[in-house]
Parts: sequence; structure tokens; C-alpha cells
Amino acid sequence: MNAHKDRSTSPATPVSVIGLGPMGRAIAHTLLTAGHPVTVWNRTAGRADGVVGAGATHAPTPREAVEASELVLLSLTDYQAMYDILDDVTEALAGRTLVNLSSDTPDRTREAAAWAARHGAAFLTGGVMAPAPMIGTNAAHIYYSGPGELLEKHRDVLTLLGTPKHLGEEPGLAQLMYQAQLAVFLTTLSGLMHATAMLGTAGLKAREALPELLSSADSIGDMLRAGEEHPGAALDAGEHPGHLSTVTMMGATSDHIVDTSTALGLDLALPTAVQGHYRRAIENGHGSDNWTRIIDSIRPPH
Repeated sequence: MNAHKDRSTSPATPVSVIGLGPMGRAIAHTLLTAGHPVTVWNRTAGRADGVVGAGATHAPTPREAVEASELVLLSLTDYQAMYDILDDVTEALAGRTLVNLSSDTPDRTREAAAWAARHGAAFLTGGVMAPAPMIGTNAAHIYYSGPGELLEKHRDVLTLLGTPKHLGEEPGLAQLMYQAQLAVFLTTLSGLMHATAMLGTAGLKAREALPELLSSADSIGDMLRAGEEHPGAALDAGEHPGHLSTVTMMGATSDHIVDTSTALGLDLALPTAVQGHYRRAIENGHGSDNWTRIIDSIRPPH
């Protein structure tokens, strides 16, 4: 169900979608459901069949896709794919808005915004914080950076995909937030798989291990919010009170995890990386501080 269906503009705004992987297809279907004329293009033309069957227009070329709409959404593997597709049709970009929802680095995003400006196009960076099946629901949100007035101009359409969260004018901000979110996500997934592999050496099946491990993962947010009106405020202030947990205590635990993983013959990349954070903090004289002190060994040196 499209939770944002009533937010569509009238008359309906034409939108072009370039890139029809699972995310691009979900975007196209969501826009079609809301009544927008949608033009699509994908390098593998067969991927357009489903959305064309739902009412989208298939553009034979990228140029025709761009020319069909003032608003062009890109859902690609990376930013290089945008250049590969649009470098030969840059004269068609003038006066249009490109919203790139692909993943890449903040630096490449900034370069892309400058590239678009050179060709007369407005540019918004988007970081989609939802899997494809959640696009168009209240559970989806998308980080944007770039000109605020550009987001406002297209807010009704973009809100159909997920709640827009504008982080600022600097083009790389949305991509930086997206990558930061994925750093948490991917590290957590690796931690869960490492822990599941640990328990598997004792004969516990994943169906037995994961419910216990997920309860631990679910509790992390509550732990970090406990006792702080604004989580992260102490960290911003450079305060690391060690009255509940210390670097030394957590570091000892990381040592035990490495020892156990070594004895079990598991890959040590993840546990030794974590161990390194605590060891560096202890070496720098912060053993009695809260575990948050490890951020100093993660930040770039001054």
C-alpha cells in the first residue's frame, strides 16, 4: 500500500526513471500508482517489461528518457554509471532536475553536482534508507542534500517514495549520511554472522542462535539512549564518563572474543579490528574512560 498516495501533485508531474534494478522498479511502480506519467530506461531493456505493463512508457534511448520529463530520477549501481549513460546526451540536461539515488562516495557526489551544473541541470543527492519493498510506505525515508528550494519544488513527488529529510545544501551530505548508516548496518550484519558462526561450532543452528543474538542487537539503541536526553551530547562535548563501562573493561571483552575466535578457527578480521580500537585507547591513557573514547582512534589524526 502506498502510504503517500494522496500527496501527488495535480496535474500529475511527468517523471523519468533511469535504472531499473529492484529499487528503480519499486520507484517507478510507486509513481505510477500515484498517477504520475513515468518514462523509464534501462541498459537491459527486458527489465522494463513489468513497469511498462503497469503503465510506464519505455524510452528506447537515454536521450528520450531525459527529454520526456523535467524531473529525472537515477537509480544506478554508482555515479560512474550516470556518466556512462548520460555523457553522450548532456545537451539534453539543461533546465532539468537530476535526483541521483545511487550509492557512491561523498567526493564523487560533489563532482557529479558540479558536472550537472556545467550542463545546466539542477542536482539533488539522495540516500535511500529503505529496501525496495518498503518504497512508498511510511517506513521509508530518504536523505537529500543540495539546494533546499529544489527539494521543495519536487517535494510532492519525492515524498511519494519516502519521507524526505534534507540535510543541507552541500551535495555530499546525503551520501555521507547514507554511508554512515550503512557502516552501522553492515558492521552489525557482520557481527551477527560472526556470532552465529561462533555458536555454530558448538552445534547450535542459526534458527536457535539468531533469536538470541537479535535481542542483543535490538537492545543497543536502548542502551545508548539510557540516561541521555540527547544521545551523543556527551560525545560532542568530549566527555567520556566511565561510571558504567570503561575502555579497559570493554577491551578485555574484545580480547576474549579474539581468543575464542582464534581457538575456533574463525576469521579474525572483524574481532581484531574492534580489539584495535580499545587497545589504542588504552595505549593513549584512556582505560578508565567510557567506551565511547574509542572514537579518538577512529577519527583522522589532528
